[in-house]
Amino acid sequence: MRLLFSIALIFTALLSSCSVKRFIPENESLYTGAELQLNADLPKRELKGLQSELEELIKPEPNGRILGLRFKLWAHYKGSKEKPGFINRFLKNQFGEEPVYFSQVNQDKTGSILLNRLENKGYFYGDVDTERLDKKKFTGINYILNFGEAYRLSKMELLEDSLSIMQVIGSTMDETLLVEGERFDLDILKNERIRIERALKDKGYYNFGADLMIFEADTNQYEDRRFDLYLRLKSNIPEKTIHPYSIRNITVMPNYALNTDMENADTVTVNGVDVIQEGIVFKPKLLVPYVLFREGAKFDPQKSRLTANRLSAIGNFRYVNITYDEVDSVQNEDGTLPLNANILLSPLNKRSLRAEIQGVTKSNSFVGPALILTYRNLNIFHGGEIFTLSTKVGYETQIAQGERDRLTSIELGAQAGITFPRVIFPIPVMNRFQYAIPKTRFSVGYEYQYRSDLYKINSYNTTYGYFWQVNRHVYHEFNPTTISIFNLRETTPAFEEILNQNPFLRRSFEQQFIFGLNYTFNYNQLVDAERKHPIFFGATLDFAGNSLKFFNGLFDSENPNQVFGLDYAQYGRMDMDLRYYWRITKETNLVSRIFAGAGIPFGNTLSLPYVKQYFSGGPSSVRAFRIRALGPGTFIPENVNTSGFFDQAGDIRLEGNMELRFPFNKYLKGAIFADAGNVWLYNDNEALPGGKFTNQWAKELGVGVGYGMRIDIQFFVLRFDLAIPIRKPWLPEDQRWLDSFQIGNGEWRRENMVLNFAIGYPF
Repeated sequence: MRLLFSIALIFTALLSSCSVKRFIPENESLYTGAELQLNADLPKRELKGLQSELEELIKPEPNGRILGLRFKLWAHYKGSKEKPGFINRFLKNQFGEEPVYFSQVNQDKTGSILLNRLENKGYFYGDVDTERLDKKKFTGINYILNFGEAYRLSKMELLEDSLSIMQVIGSTMDETLLVEGERFDLDILKNERIRIERALKDKGYYNFGADLMIFEADTNQYEDRRFDLYLRLKSNIPEKTIHPYSIRNITVMPNYALNTDMENADTVTVNGVDVIQEGIVFKPKLLVPYVLFREGAKFDPQKSRLTANRLSAIGNFRYVNITYDEVDSVQNEDGTLPLNANILLSPLNKRSLRAEIQGVTKSNSFVGPALILTYRNLNIFHGGEIFTLSTKVGYETQIAQGERDRLTSIELGAQAGITFPRVIFPIPVMNRFQYAIPKTRFSVGYEYQYRSDLYKINSYNTTYGYFWQVNRHVYHEFNPTTISIFNLRETTPAFEEILNQNPFLRRSFEQQFIFGLNYTFNYNQLVDAERKHPIFFGATLDFAGNSLKFFNGLFDSENPNQVFGLDYAQYGRMDMDLRYYWRITKETNLVSRIFAGAGIPFGNTLSLPYVKQYFSGGPSSVRAFRIRALGPGTFIPENVNTSGFFDQAGDIRLEGNMELRFPFNKYLKGAIFADAGNVWLYNDNEALPGGKFTNQWAKELGVGVGYGMRIDIQFFVLRFDLAIPIRKPWLPEDQRWLDSFQIGNGEWRRENMVLNFAIGYPF
């Protein structure tokens, strides 16, 4: 109750301090927006959709609010005083918003726009009334629209149906948007013309356009609100617009530039496609399979778009431009006109070297610099292959360790990989994929980690797999072979003591060999900017050790739990990440996320290998708890020391997040969020009491709330999130919820307030 009272008191103070009423000039009234009332006997669903569309036409927009406060308007007024001071000037420049007064509202113009839109929707002969809504220095307006039934389609007919092109149009009418009884709608008429244009272009009509068609409506045949619709071609359209086209010649230039000199270029023809280049820029036999159209085929815009997608997805070209030249007006034997196709490819720079300096800061007080060097070589074997070599050197130290031993960390690593823009597979499968061809990737890597007073680790990894984009929403990645070798080379007595206290942890470090496969699936609607309720769904399957177990049993190995003298891990692991975005306005979003992950150890494995375990807490997790500081279950280390870093991980992870994101100005954004989650163990571990997953998991969730500020400059986002835990799962069950809010107490702030700094949004 004290917490709620404090929040209410603060909110009331904000309301009073940010009031704008006293700033409004005597002869003005602040515009508070418009209400829209529709008086028509329509089905509820139709009326709701119409109201939503009409409300978007009402201008101007009133001054915006943030949590009920006109903060931007208040900042403008404060900064517009005669002597505003530095702070008020800053607030005005960064957040200020010009006032919108009722005198700026043009009621007659808005009413005419609303009636015009009604007519476009088939509701003719309506009228509009307005009602002024005054409340002291604030004024709104109510628009009242009165209209009757809409005109509805009785029949549709194609004119000039003796023309061959009108017969082709007639063959597409099974998919028409205009059906008997459909309300007159100008937008539907426009969309129907666009549909016909696309259908005809798909049949080879290269020069046909929607603007060549015209609709005529006739209401004279009926006494009620019905009409007949006629579709015809406009008069005197060019002859070439009513004939289909076919491809005569196909030319590909893989090294195109505006000033390209092709005098010394060679031409190689593969499957009817001419590849023109000087020397071997791209091997023709590897390039031509990306082209989906062939000589003699009718013009197909879909295959043209997919060809451009496939060529762009190679990753070697800055621009992919497909153009068509009309050769002459002499028809081919099949009645089509000829087109020449030109595919112009402008390559990227072949080699690049990138240096990246990072400043690392973590919520567990580790800070330090890191240097990453990345070398790329495009088209290394003249088949679109991309070779990358990345090296990393990093150093971290604890600057505010508290009761923990002061630690330093050194990380050295190198990763090399080559990506082939095609499937390396015994069976040819390229033409099975239209949108983008799967790529094949090989990679190998090495990493050295040193943590003072703890250990030295050498790890090696290699991966072979495929990844591809099925369409703009769906992504797959399948790695049939992943190998990791984890070598705990040297340990200190302090770390040995940690391992002795936790046999499960020791076992997770001893499983030095991980051999398995994994699969990732992503479905992403966020690429559609017009969607109001997009979702993202991602899932990952990861299995290891099962094939090794099978072969050891098949060949009756002396030690079935080892391969090449190394203990191997055996487990199955699955992650699921579901996100829902509600785009309330263009820049105000309510985002919710559910993450669930579980790893089940098999055979000789008691828990997941340490590198595969889950942890909770940190800037992209439950932000009110420091990184790796939550769980497993109700467990908490007796002392806040080094061992807690290793103990607080698990085989199962559940998290839920909700965040309201809103803008202050173009670059500064705000957020209010709530997070909940924890990790648990699959098997009992005596060293971690309360860590096993049970049916009481909901009572063991850690919960936090907070406020965030984000600097979004388009290329990257700097994020600051201040969070407070309101439920601590390690406390006795009746004491887990926060019962007081002592913001003025320094010790309380140190124990409960967590500031997260990160790059990018958390989800």
